Amino acid sequence: MRCTFGLALLAGLALGRPAPEPASQADSAIAYVDQETGFTFSEFKAAYSLTQNIVYRIALPSNAPSGNYNAVVQVVAPNQVGWTGLAWGGNMIRNPLTVAYPSGSKVTVSSRWATGHSTPASYTGATYTLLSKGNRVNGTHWQYSAKCVGCTTWTGASGSQRINPTGSARLAFAYSPNKPSSPSSNTSTIPVHDVANYWSHDFSVGLNSNFDALLAQNGAA
Repeated sequence: MRCTFGLALLAGLALGRPAPEPASQADSAIAYVDQETGFTFSEFKAAYSLTQNIVYRIALPSNAPSGNYNAVVQVVAPNQVGWTGLAWGGNMIRNPLTVAYPSGSKVTVSSRWATGHSTPASYTGATYTLLSKGNRVNGTHWQYSAKCVGCTTWTGASGSQRINPTGSARLAFAYSPNKPSSPSSNTSTIPVHDVANYWSHDFSVGLNSNFDALLAQNGAA
């Protein structure tokens, strides 16, 4: 498996520095029930080293409309992760990029978009609201849980795109041990990544019939 994605990969290219080769890993996605927020997520553990993973979870409504619909994304990362990013279209170019990094006792979530071989810019087409639960920074890990409006539909290089909530599609991630220059800012410059990869994600195992009610219970209606 080869990856075509890197949130900061192209920033490195723009600076004339070679990017590291992506690792290879098998596809898998399982159902995960989060007792804290109540959501059922589709979960993928993305290996960024031989012994460490970043956990990506996505919860979707089982009654999603034919157009745009909301999603909940939850990420759990070890403290040695300076930043991590999720590409909803499975590559860097022209799809919503969810970037996050710890900042003291909180986590900053940043909405990005890239149109070419340059650092991804801020993106207003996708917005994030942190849930009232499922967010923490402790002695070993940091975690965020956020509602995304605008992550499931976008206009990409090949036209209108929509994530099928009952199907599978390619997602991608990137990681760096180095923190952004201003971690409290959601527009901070992102260092070049160390690892990037993609996988086929089964969204159907993370459907929620009570999606809107759970959003309300978590302060993100």
